[in-house]
Amino acid sequence: MYKTISYVIDADGILTISLNRPEQMNSFTVEMSGELREAFIQADGDDSVKVVVVTGAGKAFCAGMDLSADGNVFGLNEAIQPTLDDMNDRLDAPEIHDGIRDEGGKLTLEIYKCRKPIIAAINGAAVGIGATMTCAMDIRLASEKARIGFVFNKIGIVPEACSSWFLPRIVGLPKSLELCFTGDIIDGAEAKDIGFVTNVLPAEELLNEAYALARRIAKHSPVALALTRQMLYRNSAKGHPLEAHKIDSLGMFYQSIADGKEGVSAFLEKRPAEYKQKCSTDMPSFYPWEY
Repeated sequence: MYKTISYVIDADGILTISLNRPEQMNSFTVEMSGELREAFIQADGDDSVKVVVVTGAGKAFCAGMDLSADGNVFGLNEAIQPTLDDMNDRLDAPEIHDGIRDEGGKLTLEIYKCRKPIIAAINGAAVGIGATMTCAMDIRLASEKARIGFVFNKIGIVPEACSSWFLPRIVGLPKSLELCFTGDIIDGAEAKDIGFVTNVLPAEELLNEAYALARRIAKHSPVALALTRQMLYRNSAKGHPLEAHKIDSLGMFYQSIADGKEGVSAFLEKRPAEYKQKCSTDMPSFYPWEY
């Protein structure tokens, strides 16, 4: 019973999560943060979900944080004076979790942990958290009407939602600094030029393209997809390729004796594969490995 988002799974196992405050341009609230986190947890544990598509209801994707809320508009407890020791030692203590931790970061960490491929269909304004939440998604498509901005410095705050980790991995450090320092709003064409989105489409074609891509991905082994997602995120942050080799080797071994056998047979027999593994029960014993 979500109030600020919608959650719909189709017959192909494609889950659409829509930010659903169209009259407020889907502006982000603490309530929406909690509902989105719950939605990604739900999707992660549901074997019927193959791929997730995230979009916005109405004309906007997400116009950023709803700045009309009373008190601290970011939902933070100004009575606390947190320290780095608090973040290191008491991260999940209720007063830190609920009163200090950034809502966008709590969301993107759940997106990061999710084992399902995630496609962002950016249909309009994606500003502030509307931009940074998509950094944790795997593939970003934009409408020609998309307008994307990392506008934090313009209002005296800093990038959030773990975007200082994600964004440089997507567009590089110099472009990340430029986007954040200036707070400039970029359109879909520029977002594609810098590699932030992979394709720009007419508004009426955006979701059709997202769903076509999702269905292509959904045909593959769910466990192989889950492992691949985490391998690319985690291994690319390691200091030496040997660390990737260790995980690659375990992944290859365990998949070669499971869905890999079916994949090879299907290839040789020129037929669609019928994968049996499930993320809920069949992740190999080495998963999740240490960050």
